[in-house]
Amino acid sequence: MAGGLVKYRHLGRHSAHRQALLRNLVTSLFKHESISTTWHKAKEAQRLAEKLITLGKRNTEASRRRALEIFYEPHTLVPKLFGPLRERYADRPGGYTRVLRTEPRAEDQAASAILELVDGPNDMRFAITARTIARDRGMGRDISDFTAANIKKLTRFRPRGEDALEEMVAKFEDRDVAGDTGVEEVRKRKVYPRLEQSR
Repeated sequence: MAGGLVKYRHLGRHSAHRQALLRNLVTSLFKHESISTTWHKAKEAQRLAEKLITLGKRNTEASRRRALEIFYEPHTLVPKLFGPLRERYADRPGGYTRVLRTEPRAEDQAASAILELVDGPNDMRFAITARTIARDRGMGRDISDFTAANIKKLTRFRPRGEDALEEMVAKFEDRDVAGDTGVEEVRKRKVYPRLEQSR
């Protein structure tokens, strides 16, 4: 039947190749807690990563055997899944991963994304929100409704969420005081000189 219901993305690969790709992506995700890949691969790997964390929260012998089958580095990642990650997500009912869209790849313009574990040490949305709060405080502006909603989401299940956010905001405020102008300086160095040369 042509055009039937598709339950998953085929990613242009046959079954064994697709499963190997997803296992490799999930292994890298749990090893580094953040990976950059195409958007479609990230969405499929996200499904498998969410299932693995649910297995980790169950903490049964059957779930350990299933996790051993999926990871390519099981002896280092299974203890991490059933140890620190299980404790990190003990109170969270779901949504253990996040997919953030990024600019398309330069070579083929494929839609790219960052797949990351939430509430981790390198949580990108947490850092972006802290940077926004520091910028708004420096300009004397009130926090917008969108930023307030992000703060609520980010601190809801994170242990010591408000304290950790304030610590990161303080780091960004210290950088601004020290003279680090951040994104604006990068734009001046990388983008605007090209524009000025072309004029």
